[in-house]
Amino acid sequence: MSNITIYHNPACGTSRNTLGLIRNSGQEPTIIEYLQTPPDRATLIRLITDCGLSVREVLRQKGTPYGELQLGDPKWSDEQLIDFMLLHPILINRPIVVTPLGTRLCRPSEQVLEILPQPQQGAFRKEDGQAVIDEKGQRIEPA
Repeated sequence: MSNITIYHNPACGTSRNTLGLIRNSGQEPTIIEYLQTPPDRATLIRLITDCGLSVREVLRQKGTPYGELQLGDPKWSDEQLIDFMLLHPILINRPIVVTPLGTRLCRPSEQVLEILPQPQQGAFRKEDGQAVIDEKGQRIEPA
């Protein structure tokens, strides 16, 4: 059983890149496709808290019913926003990764490097071709 879990959306490039970086460290994570298997309330609250983010910071706006539901309105409490996320899991921003070293919302995907227990094992390029890790497993800093 893996000690890394990714709340993953396979249709999301950032999520796929994050999964690739986890695998590039030699680890095979537990993959939870959260649109099919959404977290329960307690798990969602724990993930948000462990990320050190506010509920609003974890709300996804793009490609979701965020605007239609007027979730930017400050009238909504955190509890109500969590209710919306549970009702519409697409509102949960992704990917969220949990490792023994911490929990992160990995946007951008390189955020996962801060919490991976094993180093990168080789070169890695994002789907768009951007080199992130060199052939020695070292991070390439953006120019």
